[in-house]
Amino acid sequence: MTKAAGAEWLLYVLRCRDRTLYTGITNDLERRLLLHRKGVAARYTRGRLPVKLVHQEPCRSRSDALKKEHALKKLKREEKEVYIKRHGYKNR
Repeated sequence: MTKAAGAEWLLYVLRCRDRTLYTGITNDLERRLLLHRKGVAARYTRGRLPVKLVHQEPCRSRSDALKKEHALKKLKREEKEVYIKRHGYKNR
């Protein structure tokens, strides 16, 4: 299980082949990425493979992760790009 700084839940953002962004939450990032890459995690990403992890953010709880996911999904694409850059995630 991939956990950031001891957090159980993570908010994550993927960049799809068509340059769109997919936002989700998980408590096992490695497993979730594997499912996305196999095309079985989400209908949205299935037709837009390959995907690349561009952001991950630890959350205090599932509830906190869901709230952050909801807030991020409400942003316009340009605002999401700024959010991702501001938080300085480096893909490893």
